[in-house]
Amino acid sequence: MLDIFIDMEKRGILGEDNLSGLKNLCAEINISLLKRIEEFELNLFGEEEMHVEKQRGSPRGPEARARWLASSMAPDSPGSWNHSSQLEAYKMTSRPRGVCLILNNHSFAKAREAVLEPKKMNDRNGTDVDAAALRRVFSMLHFTIAEHRDLTAEEIRKTLNTYRYEDHKNRDCFVCCVLSHGKKGIIYGVDGQEVPIQELTASFTAQNCHSLAGKPKVFFVQACQGDACQIGVTIETDSGEQDSSVETDARFQLDCIPAEADFLLGMATLQDYVSYRSPKQGTWYIQALCQHLENSCPRGEDILTILTAVNQEVSRKTCKPNAEKQMPQPSFTLRKKLIFPVN
Repeated sequence: MLDIFIDMEKRGILGEDNLSGLKNLCAEINISLLKRIEEFELNLFGEEEMHVEKQRGSPRGPEARARWLASSMAPDSPGSWNHSSQLEAYKMTSRPRGVCLILNNHSFAKAREAVLEPKKMNDRNGTDVDAAALRRVFSMLHFTIAEHRDLTAEEIRKTLNTYRYEDHKNRDCFVCCVLSHGKKGIIYGVDGQEVPIQELTASFTAQNCHSLAGKPKVFFVQACQGDACQIGVTIETDSGEQDSSVETDARFQLDCIPAEADFLLGMATLQDYVSYRSPKQGTWYIQALCQHLENSCPRGEDILTILTAVNQEVSRKTCKPNAEKQMPQPSFTLRKKLIFPVN
């Protein structure tokens, strides 16, 4: 923005006494920007500002004037935003805050018995470590924990419908954590049958779950979004054959989140790629998520800041010896800050 202002000044389109073009443009884009320009004019030509100018000198060059105007309009400049412009936070005061539903699929023996892609339906060793971490953290955040283990596709649908039809009017939030095998756009039941991710999230739209209308619906999905590895050769996918230390939860897409407001979908990995799981230590994504929730929620950090830190931590991990990487990806239709208070 500063470079644009400097160039406009040099071309004679913008100046201390020539803000009409900028004002007309801002009036069409964002009325709050127009108000800030008008405040800038008042400060520039007001008696108090003139007195200050006489004492310290007014900026005269194009760069100096443009920098002054840019800093006046910058969202972080002191006094540039009034309280009505601050981003509101979702109400998060109910006890319990809501339900944290954990769908934890470990044993895929039913899928192997049905001869449905048997090589891609190994048991998900290490998933109980993830489930335990999620129970601990969301209990700390005052959620009621509801864990369901080893569900078929039909049982997943029935379980989600149970909570869809519950009365959430005295709760502020709904959280669902899915730990399973998957591929692009779907998760697997332990019988090897597919459940579209969009079907899970769409169950909790305002139209389908009235008591959660206007409240945040949060989904964390530990499953792959494809078969590709980020850098390197294939090791086990959930999906596949086993590596001695790290496995993957293969096989998912960002149209999984409904268009309606107030949803957050936290994906373990990018579209088309696998995600990694240690049979002893759990998955990279869920373990980083729980660690950062536990450390950052007491400081009052919002969920998007926390998920950015999770992205950074997971992206730094490397699956040796082939240097495979993983990059989580959140998507959201949140309208407000989402903060989980500990107290």
